[in-house]
Amino acid sequence: MNKPSKYKKSTSAVSSDRIPPDNLVQEDISQEENPATATITVTAVEVQELSQEEESDRLHLERKVERAFFEAGKALTELRDRRLYRSTHKTFEKYCKERFGYSRRQPYFLMEAAVIFQNLEQKCDRNDHILPTNEWQIRPLTKLDSDIQPEAWQQAVKSANGKVPSHRIVKDVVQRIMERTKVPNTYQLGEVCQILAKDNLELRGKGGSWCIVSHVGEFSCTVVAWDGEYTVRIDHLKPLNYLDSECQQMQLISERISKLRDSRKLEAPAEAVLKCLGELKRPYLTEFEERLLSFIELECRINNY
Repeated sequence: MNKPSKYKKSTSAVSSDRIPPDNLVQEDISQEENPATATITVTAVEVQELSQEEESDRLHLERKVERAFFEAGKALTELRDRRLYRSTHKTFEKYCKERFGYSRRQPYFLMEAAVIFQNLEQKCDRNDHILPTNEWQIRPLTKLDSDIQPEAWQQAVKSANGKVPSHRIVKDVVQRIMERTKVPNTYQLGEVCQILAKDNLELRGKGGSWCIVSHVGEFSCTVVAWDGEYTVRIDHLKPLNYLDSECQQMQLISERISKLRDSRKLEAPAEAVLKCLGELKRPYLTEFEERLLSFIELECRINNY
């Protein structure tokens, strides 16, 4: 039978009669010593510098990250322009939604961002390697002309202390530039203008079309063209300087075209005729054009009287 121990195990965290072993005396901090003044030894770790080859690899990989959305925008542009979706989908928008899960406007945002990225890459200071890393960062730059975009981006990089600026920083810079270069909107309701597509991907194919101003904003106008309604910046419009009577004639033609478009009864040849009428360079219809438009209205059972 085991004999009971003569010593009781202490359960107290601190015991007044507990004497630490000799080999621990030097490591213990006495109660009188202020812990705030205790010295903590930290071993320094040497940071190894990158070799020239590693530095080159890092820059190359960073460029790939930066260009990811740019490459996507370029690819989408080619898919649309070559209509490589036509074997499976009727429209580019439906193809992008079902193939990539994009909303209707997302592919256009990416395509427009690719144009801006290429502009920044070509025109920004080559010693400044800070470029956008996603489409959202540079979306505010779409409000500026292409020759002002690099200046705005570099100002945003400076505001971000040399780092990639956020959407908010870029937006603030763009707002300041727009206020500095503010041009009054002189367009009027009912005025006939010409659409200038420029670098706006959503207006591609509509350059040169005439339109009627239906709403006047601070920096943009809502216009009615032959194929629908659009909100465009004033620098994407050109006044045609028609007389008031000529504007009224074009307004009537616009209303007739809109009724046909909204009827949902148009076949491809009829749409081609409306497109031609929507690109007229004069404020009237010829006798043949009038007969052609009237025939389409008759076929679609559109009554204008």
